[in-house]
Amino acid sequence: MGLRYEFVPGWERLPEGMSHLDAPGIGTDSDDRVYVLGRQSSHVFVYEADGTFVEAWGESGQWVTTHGLTVGPDNHLYLTDTGGHAVEKFTRDGRYIASFSTRGIASETGYDKAHAEQYDRSASIRRAAGPYNLPCAVAVREDGHVFVADGYGNAAVHHFAPDGRNVGSWGGPGTGPGEFNLPHGIAVDARGRVLVADRENERIQVFAEDGTFIEAWTDIQRPTQVRVGRDDLVVVSELHLKAGMRSFKSGLATEDHPSRVSVLDGNGTVLARWGQASGEDATAPGNFTAPHDIAVDSRGDIYVAEVSYAEFGRLGLAGPDCHTVQKFRRV
Repeated sequence: MGLRYEFVPGWERLPEGMSHLDAPGIGTDSDDRVYVLGRQSSHVFVYEADGTFVEAWGESGQWVTTHGLTVGPDNHLYLTDTGGHAVEKFTRDGRYIASFSTRGIASETGYDKAHAEQYDRSASIRRAAGPYNLPCAVAVREDGHVFVADGYGNAAVHHFAPDGRNVGSWGGPGTGPGEFNLPHGIAVDARGRVLVADRENERIQVFAEDGTFIEAWTDIQRPTQVRVGRDDLVVVSELHLKAGMRSFKSGLATEDHPSRVSVLDGNGTVLARWGQASGEDATAPGNFTAPHDIAVDSRGDIYVAEVSYAEFGRLGLAGPDCHTVQKFRRV
C-alpha cells in the first residue's frame, strides 16, 4: 500500500452558533472549495480548502431528510432529499436549477420501513421500480448525464440525460450480479464505468453506462460512498459492522468491525486503508464514528463526512462536539 494520508486536526472552522450534528453529504468543486450538507440544520456549509468558513445556504424546511451532495463537473450541486424522494440541482450559491423526476412521490417496490433493522428493511423490497423510493446519491458524468443510486426503499440505479429525461434504470433486490441491497453511493470513472456502493451486500459493483454488469469488488465493508479522484484513484467510505448485526455477505457478525476509509486503484486493488482498531474510541479525532460520504479534491486530499449523531450521539455515545467532517492530506 504505497499511498499515505495524514489527519489534519481542527480543519473545519464553523462559526460560533452554527452546527451540524450530522453531515450526510460532502463534495468539492474545481476551485477546491468544500461543500458540507447538514441534516438537523438543513444547510449547505461552504469552506475553503484550509477550513475557512465562507457561507451557508438553505432554508428551514426546504428538504425533508438531507442525504447526499455531489458537485458535478459543471460545478453545480446535486442534492438528494431521501425523505422527499427528490434529486435537485443547484448553483454553488444555492439557486435552484432543476429536479430529476417528480418530488414527493414514492415508487412502489414493496418496501416496509416498519422493520427495526436495516437488513430486514432491505430484504422487504420485492421489486425494483422507477424514481424514487428514498434515493441516496448522485454521480454526474463530464457530458452532463446523471446517475442516481436509489437505495433505501428501492434497489435501482436511474440514468438521466442532461435535460432531465430518464433514459433507463437497472437493478433489482438480491445478492447476485447486478442486484442490490441498498445502493447507497455512486460514481463514474474516467472509462465511463458506473461504480455503485452496494452497501448491505458489502461490495462495489462496476457497470457499463447501460447497466451491463462488469465486475464486483468484494474487499469492502458496508460502503456508503465511492468517488473517483486524482490519478483515477477510487476512495470509499465504509460503515461499521457491529457484533450482532446481520450481513447479506457473511451472515451474523460475531465481532465489531469499525468504520474505515479505503483507497483503491481502478481495478479494485486496495492501495491505502485506515480506521481505528476494534475497541478504540470512535469519537477521537482522526477516528471514525459513521462515515456517510467522502470527497477528494484536486490535490488528492480526502474529506470524510459522518452521521455521528444518528449513529452515536442520539444513543449517548458521543457529545455534540464530536467530529462530523474530517480532512486527510495526501502526503
